[in-house]
Amino acid sequence: MDVATFAAGCFWGVEHEFRKIAGVKEAFCGYEGGHTENPTYRDVCSKATGHAEVVEVHYDPSVVSFSALVEKFFDMHDPTQLNRQGPDIGDQYRSAIFYHNDEQKKVATEIKERLDKSNTFSKPIVTQITPAQPFYKAEEYHQKYFEKNGVNYCH
Repeated sequence: MDVATFAAGCFWGVEHEFRKIAGVKEAFCGYEGGHTENPTYRDVCSKATGHAEVVEVHYDPSVVSFSALVEKFFDMHDPTQLNRQGPDIGDQYRSAIFYHNDEQKKVATEIKERLDKSNTFSKPIVTQITPAQPFYKAEEYHQKYFEKNGVNYCH
């Protein structure tokens, strides 16, 4: 299994979308990219920790490539919005790819640059591409939130 980590707004919808992809074995909601150890949802929402709401994706690279996951990531949210997605505002909702190795960094950067040059979006992409940092799994009630609550939501 390989691991990829993405921030694309509220993690509930992002997790739900990644779970639908063949080859994704598991996806976890969590927090990454901040300076507070073991943050809670309340801590992150205070905007004082620097963390983003992220989804850590465990996938089988023989079934789905990192490149395909990055393409899906850019398709499932608006990567031109700085520190927000729709009505959710704050740096915890920023667009980011936390790469786990040099190959992931290269692929993510190439796809972001290609999309920017193609004018796929009407504004420049603001997605951060940064090294993976400690991942803190979110509270259990956030995991598979839509499934647990009978929500049929498409991010």
